[in-house]
Amino acid sequence: MAKIKILTDSACDITKEQEEQLGIQVVPFKVVMGDKSYVSRVDFDNEKFYHMLDEFDGVPVTSQITVFEYEEIFSSLYGEGYTDVINVTINSEGSATYSNAVMAAENFYEEHPEAKERFTIYNIDSENYTGAYGFPITQAAMKIQRGCSAKEAADYISDWVKNCVIFFAPYTLKYARKSGRIPSAAAFVGEVMGLRPVMRIHDHKIVTETKVRGDKAIIPKIVELTASEIIPQTPYAIVYGNDDGVRDELAKALTKKLGYPPSDFFQIGAEVAINAGPKVTGSIFKAKGISD
Repeated sequence: MAKIKILTDSACDITKEQEEQLGIQVVPFKVVMGDKSYVSRVDFDNEKFYHMLDEFDGVPVTSQITVFEYEEIFSSLYGEGYTDVINVTINSEGSATYSNAVMAAENFYEEHPEAKERFTIYNIDSENYTGAYGFPITQAAMKIQRGCSAKEAADYISDWVKNCVIFFAPYTLKYARKSGRIPSAAAFVGEVMGLRPVMRIHDHKIVTETKVRGDKAIIPKIVELTASEIIPQTPYAIVYGNDDGVRDELAKALTKKLGYPPSDFFQIGAEVAINAGPKVTGSIFKAKGISD
């Protein structure tokens, strides 16, 4: 009988409750701030990290999950009698975590050749961040609880992440400037003029889809863009940070525009907040026309 484990990293932004209730194993990233090192989801929750980020003058750095860490996890799960592991990682172009997982799987099978016939590792590059893979992970975990096979669950996740788009907007350019995501001069001009970039994240890439003037224009623009690309009547989610107000405002506006409410909400953790800042909002959805 199949025994399936879904494995992921902390940048997926699923909640602790989802992790526990659905039997998902979340591997935390380490975050270095100055001379101090922290473990995401262990040493701080999201709200605490937002305060830490606001008070820290430097640029926090996250470290990849190593080959050795993955080898230990795969060996442990194999020893516990699991037959399948579905491992979904942060965007491979933003971190070496995915390639480390692939290498770890190769090393594991070299050390345990007998496992090839009874222990399958599915390594999936999410190509994205936050709920773009957090959402299909939770859905796949529920499918497994209802009797779905590992291959069916892995195929579902792979299809979702390849067709998923995030429209995402920070309410300040301060953190993107500090982290280098936006050049200092451009960030300064943007702040002075009140410009806010609305980013499109898909297929490993983060691009500026458009710019709006002023905070009040952010949500209407995200709603407009989402409505133009979402596959009709498919589930969508909201991503947000430290402001429940903008989360609720976006949810209300999208519900009115699309005719149905979001299926889930994802509060960004350290891995996204470092580059975007704590106050953000955005939509996560499966887009039409990508796989056609």
